[in-house]
Order: sequence, then structure tokens, then C-alpha cells
Amino acid sequence: MSSESEISRRRFLRQASALTAVSAFSSIWLPSKSFASLGGKTVAANEKVNLACCGIGNRGGEIIRELYNTGLANIVALCDVDMGAPHTQKTLQMFPNVPRFQDFRKMFDKMGNQIDAITVGVPDHSHFPITMMAMALGKHVYVEKPMARTFNEVELMMKAQRKYKVVTQMGNQGHSEANYFQFKAWKEAGIIKDVTAITAHMNSARRWHGWDTNIKKFPDAQPIPSTLDWDTWLESVQHHDYNKDFVNGQWRCWFDFGMGALGDWGAHILDTAHEFLNLGLPYEINMLRADGHNAFFYPQSSTISYKFPKRANMPPVEITWYDGVNNVPQVPEGYGKSELDPNIPPASNGKIQPTTLNPGKIIYSKDLIFKGGSHGSTLSIIPEEKAKEMESKLPQVPQSPSNHYKNFLLACKGLEKTRSPFNIAGPLSQVFCLGVIAQRLNTKLLFDRAKKQITNNKLANALLVGPPPRKGWEQYYKI
Repeated sequence: MSSESEISRRRFLRQASALTAVSAFSSIWLPSKSFASLGGKTVAANEKVNLACCGIGNRGGEIIRELYNTGLANIVALCDVDMGAPHTQKTLQMFPNVPRFQDFRKMFDKMGNQIDAITVGVPDHSHFPITMMAMALGKHVYVEKPMARTFNEVELMMKAQRKYKVVTQMGNQGHSEANYFQFKAWKEAGIIKDVTAITAHMNSARRWHGWDTNIKKFPDAQPIPSTLDWDTWLESVQHHDYNKDFVNGQWRCWFDFGMGALGDWGAHILDTAHEFLNLGLPYEINMLRADGHNAFFYPQSSTISYKFPKRANMPPVEITWYDGVNNVPQVPEGYGKSELDPNIPPASNGKIQPTTLNPGKIIYSKDLIFKGGSHGSTLSIIPEEKAKEMESKLPQVPQSPSNHYKNFLLACKGLEKTRSPFNIAGPLSQVFCLGVIAQRLNTKLLFDRAKKQITNNKLANALLVGPPPRKGWEQYYKI
């Protein structure tokens, strides 16, 4: 390690230790007088939910349209750091008379009393401040997956939800579809039991594949587009000079901004297994493969082993995650074809490219093997002969009463409970945060589940919190 790198490492450890002393895993402090603990207001059954939308292009725009199409929401405010960008225009044209903002703080200052709930469809690093401010103001929150970029941010979001008692939903939309109800029914009927291993895989091409992995620094500064509020885009992350490879989906490539393939697709592949097998947090995370590892962006291929302990009468489980085009896991005999569910949306960089194995999982139990896809895709028993033998024993699976978006809005009205609230989605998101730390450092981590600390690596433990927030954004983290 170079002397410059060692100095930076020591400085980071000092800063992170100081931040840990004031923020780690305890009650939050939000100092602004406007941050009164209001509690989430239940919207009357005969009224629509007044929805403010943070992030209105790309995935953010899709969320807005899905929620609006339920017929249960009024769109009362639109917020995006770049209202002039081409990808925002479809949403702006749909709601031409709705007030517009580039800074969510100004939106809340001006319209807070007109807002019941918000959507957060912005880059991973931006989820936390928006969500924390909204909850403290008593606003219900629909936030895209993963919940946040760091383990500590997720921890604080869960604590804030308990404190402010608002409705929350993470946007892993398959968690309200057939995948959810089938896994729940099969687990309760004893069809899924004694699971010991899960293979999870996402082998499509990603945005950073093919980049120069000998990178020594971030990309050079470029002129900031005149329509973009770059300072607000950065939010609490330490300053980076603008570059086109940080925005419009490219943020997912970088450790400083996004969560890579694991954070992007993990919540669509492992959500039901994590919830219904009561996995919680792992005690060991180990990098088994990290092709093209570097200090700035995600590897070209990753294999990550997670080990979870015995829970009640359920045996220990090892989950092995595979990403990378040429990092396809072996499948068991009798696996059959790897079908791509047409309901699975494309990857953020376009269509899912055909591979030998489409995104999904293989679940190994004592007596049965299951294969499944991503999002709302259901499981099947393999091989086919075993599936036919089990057919008469399978329970009836109920239909979903509401999709993920309608479920959130009905919960805001007190008519349903959300299926992916922060107490469910938070530990799942933290599993991915731990995996990202292992990817970043390319090492094995030992994790104390009770103390929520990494015990074998000081730098990795500091990364649970991450660098201190940028000046002006401390209020979202302090006790």
C-alpha cells in the first residue's frame, strides 16, 4: 500500500471512529425546529393520498406513474435535481401544473402541510437524507431498493420509522406478487423446510463491465450541466467533481454512490427467502471471487458467500451470490431450462441480455430443490419428476389483493399493512451493505450479529458507518 493510501486510510478511520461515537446504532437527533415528531397521518378512506415525488425520471418516473395509476393518489409536488434533463420530461408532461422543486428541503419548507407521503426514486446515496427528513415530518415513505447505501444509514432509518410511526415501503415490487404469496404458503405448509443453501445469480452485463480496472483516481471534472443542481445531487456524500459517469444510472457503478449488482438485484432475488426463513444478519461474509477488483467501482465478477446461523428449529444456511457475465454458477441435475419471466423489468442499462442462466435462485433443502427467478417469479420444484410427485401436496396459493404500489397507498389510508416495511426490508438491505464492504475490500468479514460490528477488520467496521457527512448534512446523522 502506498504511503498516500495509508495516510488516507488512517484519516478515514479517525473520521469514521469519531462519527461512530455520535451516531452508531442509537436514537437519532434531528435539530431543526420544523422536525417535530408529528406521527404519520392516516389518510381518510374516501380521500386520495397527497404524494410528493423525489426523483421523477428513469425509475423514479416509473414509480410515480405506477402509484398514480392506482387511482389512490394525488401528485402534489415534483422534485428533481435536474428538471431540464430529457428523462424527466415524460413525468413533467403528465403533471404540467404540479409545483416543481430542485431541492427536497425547499419542497418540504413550502409544501410540507400539503403532503401525506413521498416517493424516493433517486440514486442509492440520496435515499437516506430525504427519507429521514420526510419521516421526521410525519410523512409516509416509499423508497426504492436498497433502503440506503450504508449499514448505519439503514439502521437509523429503521429507528426513525419506529420513532415517527409512519408507513414505509421499500420498492422491491415482487414482494407483493405471486413470489411472496407462494413462498409464504409453501413455508407454512412445510413444503419449504430445512433449507441449507441458496445460490443467487445475476449474470447480465452491467454498466461498469469493460471499464479499466487499473483506475487510480475518479474521472476528471467536467462542466456541470446548466440545469443540474450538482451540490444537492451529492447530498451528504463528500465532494466529488461532476462527471457524466456519476449520473443517470452510472452512479450504481461506484462504491461512493451505488450498491452495484448486489444492491440492485439482491432485493428482487433473495427477499422472500430472507423474510420467511428468518435469516436476519450473517455472521460471516467472504469474497470468493472478485475479478477486476479496484478501489473505485465494482468488480467485473463477484462471488460472495454469506453464512447465517441456526434459527430456532431451522438449520444454518449459506447463500452464495454470483454476478458477472462469465461467473455463472453450476446448476443441479434436472434443472431444466432457464426461462426469463416476461414480467421482470429490464436491467437499468437496458434489456436483460440472454445468458445461460437468467436472474434468480436455486434453493437447496434436505428433501427438495427449488428453482426460481427474480421479482414476482414463482418457484418450481426440480427435477420435473419430483415436481409431479409433489403436485398433490402443494397448498393453494392466494392471489395478491394489491400490487406493491396500491399496498403502500392503502397502508397510508390504514386499510392494509405494507409487505416490505423498514423492519422487514432493513435487515435485508443490511445484508447487501455487508456484501458491498466485502467487495470493496476484497476480504472475509466476521460479523457480530448482537453488537452489529465487524470484528476482524477495523477498516471494514468503520465502513459500516462510512465517511462523515458533508458539511451542512450532519443533522440527519447526529444523536
